[in-house]
Amino acid sequence: MKKLISLFVAALIACAVSASAASIQQMRFHCDKDTIKINELLKKGYESGLKTPNELVVFYAFQLLGTPYVAHTLEGEQEMLTINIDQLDCTTFVETLYALTRTTLNGRDSWRDYASNLENLRYRNGEMTDYSSRLHYISEWIVNNRGRGNLVEATPDIPTADYLVKNINFMTTHKDNYASLKDNPEMVENIRKYEGGYRNHRMPYVKKQWLNRKDVKAAFKAGDFVGLVTKIEGLDISHLGIVYKDENGQIYLLDASMSGGKVQLEKESMFEMLRHSKNNLGLRVFRIME
Repeated sequence: MKKLISLFVAALIACAVSASAASIQQMRFHCDKDTIKINELLKKGYESGLKTPNELVVFYAFQLLGTPYVAHTLEGEQEMLTINIDQLDCTTFVETLYALTRTTLNGRDSWRDYASNLENLRYRNGEMTDYSSRLHYISEWIVNNRGRGNLVEATPDIPTADYLVKNINFMTTHKDNYASLKDNPEMVENIRKYEGGYRNHRMPYVKKQWLNRKDVKAAFKAGDFVGLVTKIEGLDISHLGIVYKDENGQIYLLDASMSGGKVQLEKESMFEMLRHSKNNLGLRVFRIME
């Protein structure tokens, strides 16, 4: 009886989430086959028999290997829920993995449920309104999604984790870099309002020099989301991907790579990849909440 009640409650929650998604008129698709491809991916995920978030993240990441890297696919004259699994950047790659995994965990198999979970992750409080409702900074992305039970930050649980304090305001100090902010003072002020909550923001991170320690590597899980912490003033995270672990416990980055031009598994270990990078300080680690 308890199992039946739990299944019933889960179904009600899934239905409620699906019902709150953006309408079809508020969605932007890459092509008319997007919905078919998403349904096919979800079918594969269900048939895999995998049950944990991290296992499903890795499974879906390998399904997307080779997908072309394309930047700025979310941008347009009007903010819409963009659905595009054929062209990914580092952020939309992670968002896609989350939405596919969450949909499977909810026992759902429709692109509409995927769209609802995508909106729930991408936008502040799970609701798309305008450009400023998108969670542009990863620091706010994790805080907002953690509060709604979507994600958890695992960084403080990694041995050697330290803290960094930064003012996060890159967008308003570089507004000409963003088409939606250029010549739009009202939207700039909207973004500035949210940046105000991240003045002297204290965030955990694992310094890159510790990433080859055995206890540090052991604390990472395959399928963890990772953000590369940057030295760039006003910015917190410069790149996203997921963790892949080999049979020896070495950790690698699986990402939508701008330099590689596609979704790929990086050849060098995370330690080797980052140790020569001048702008990267280390990593933050996020997991899908079960």
